[in-house]
Amino acid sequence: MRPDGRKPTQIRPVKVVRDFNIYAEGSVLIEMGNTKVIITASVEEKVPPFLRGTGQGWITAEYSMLPRSTENRNIREVVRGAPSGRTQEIQRLIGRSLRGVVDLKKLGERTLWIDCDVIQADGGTRVASITGAFIAVADAMIKITEGGVVKQNPLKDYVAAVSTGIVGREVVLDLNFKEDSSAKVDMNLVMTGSGNFVEVQATGEEYSFTQEEFNKMLDYGKLGINKLIHIQKQFIEGIPSIGHWKRKDIKEFVYEDKEDFNG
Repeated sequence: MRPDGRKPTQIRPVKVVRDFNIYAEGSVLIEMGNTKVIITASVEEKVPPFLRGTGQGWITAEYSMLPRSTENRNIREVVRGAPSGRTQEIQRLIGRSLRGVVDLKKLGERTLWIDCDVIQADGGTRVASITGAFIAVADAMIKITEGGVVKQNPLKDYVAAVSTGIVGREVVLDLNFKEDSSAKVDMNLVMTGSGNFVEVQATGEEYSFTQEEFNKMLDYGKLGINKLIHIQKQFIEGIPSIGHWKRKDIKEFVYEDKEDFNG
């Protein structure tokens, strides 16, 4: 039995509140269980030096955890003087994940900043950040397209992320902190709406896993991704094959996993 009573293939309750920030081109508050992340997508009319004159844009991310987002207060990284290795790894992962579904040439020479601030952490902060960031990014892309800033929406597909792993002897989906801290294997999976992989991170902790276990984690992860993209589709109507993207008129959506999802 899992700590919160979920079945192995169930994700935690998910709540998304759109337009959480009144200034950003796109913003959401995403909650996955007790993990809560505020995400903003901001458009800046310039690119890093290595892209100047190329006609290509860039997407980059910043990630931080508020001091009391965890059980014990942490010192702000800005006070320490530099982001930790973990923070840098997560920032790069978020940026890679969103660049995987945006045509940077169509974006033009501008930068999309994704800011992810964890206000409460109970496992899965990086995957919640990616899943929520897609909605914020999609809203930003729709806004600059409709405003004539870009000629064609740069968005190519949906993208979401989820964790899975082996806890005890069982493969489970969407680990909370208690499960993650005792997991023999932890996997983070990032996939597009068309079923392509952006990233697969799987690591054993004093444990080596079999091909069969890996395949099972992958299957559970794919199921979780489908559920999360189903949530994204409540906010963003997209037909990637023809470049059609539309913002749906919804402010908030809550998803309870009843294990009746067919993909």
